[in-house]
Amino acid sequence: MFTGLIEEIGTIRDIADSSGSRRLTIGASKVLDDLAIGDSIAVQGVCQTVVERGSDWFRVIAVEETLRKTTLGRLAVGDGVNLERAVRPTTRLGGHIVTGHVEAIGRIVMLEHSGTERQVWVECPSEKMRYVVPLGSIALDGISLTVARADSNRFMVAIIPHTWQQTTLQFRHVGDDVNLEFDIIAKYVEGLLRAR
Repeated sequence: MFTGLIEEIGTIRDIADSSGSRRLTIGASKVLDDLAIGDSIAVQGVCQTVVERGSDWFRVIAVEETLRKTTLGRLAVGDGVNLERAVRPTTRLGGHIVTGHVEAIGRIVMLEHSGTERQVWVECPSEKMRYVVPLGSIALDGISLTVARADSNRFMVAIIPHTWQQTTLQFRHVGDDVNLEFDIIAKYVEGLLRAR
């Protein structure tokens, strides 16, 4: 489990594709403090397992299913990625419950600068919009955000300067794809109601 509060931006150092999977070597510093082989880490909001590590890098392997559902298959050497280690029982849950199980890819359709905030409009697959509600939580590339507005097939999140500067959102443009993870509580409620 993660909180959606990004710890640092890592850099893709190497990519190796093999038999439908993709090995990513990621340069980092802060998240390496206590990162061990076998640990879970969110890379662009996608839960991955550390399979190797060095003094200033770690490696994960994204399998075919992950590559199909996320933007990890579109990364290139030199790209920045949001990184967050899994929470411990003593961690403050400052964002919201983020599992790292990305369900859809959205597309940035508008970026606006209003005062000190940035407004990011994201087009969302219509069948997933039922999980998007104003003032509800959503994760974009692993970043815990609050939905400010929503309409038929898109929503807007307002980004404070700190979040803008500490995440890969600062590098995004209109037309870019982002990983979407919807609120897990909403999905559990839906599942319970459907069972009735």
